[in-house]
Amino acid sequence: MAAEEVLQTVDHYKTEIERLTKELTETTHEKIQAAEYGLVVLEEKLTLKQQYDELEAEYDSLKQELEQLKETVEGVIQVRKLLQ
Repeated sequence: MAAEEVLQTVDHYKTEIERLTKELTETTHEKIQAAEYGLVVLEEKLTLKQQYDELEAEYDSLKQELEQLKETVEGVIQVRKLLQ
């Protein structure tokens, strides 16, 4: 009877090891997928940040150009007033 109990215990442990191994494999796979997704999100964030920085630089440049054009137009208006 003791030998039978030992065999049952061994079988139980084998089953438990198989279950835990399967669970570990699944969990590891899920973690890898999450990490890959995280990398994709980070890459997208970096791309968006770069686009934002480029747009902001373009905005600043256009704003400065607009100010220069306003000053030029005001100068032209002043000259016309003086010539009238």
